[in-house]
Amino acid sequence: MPPRARRFVAAIGVVVFLIFWVWGLIALRGLLPASAWIDFLFFGVGGTAWGLPLIPLLKWAERPPS
Repeated sequence: MPPRARRFVAAIGVVVFLIFWVWGLIALRGLLPASAWIDFLFFGVGGTAWGLPLIPLLKWAERPPS
């Protein structure tokens, strides 16, 4: 697959992943007690941790052409 096509597929994958990630965070937040500190910590960690599952996809997209 050419590099531009891999990057396009990865970009679509990132957008789809983020839609489900945000939806999941919002759904999980509803299970916790109401507190501003819990919101701050939960969304702070969730908003930072989204990149970890995407590392393999991004490495694949930036792989040199074979």
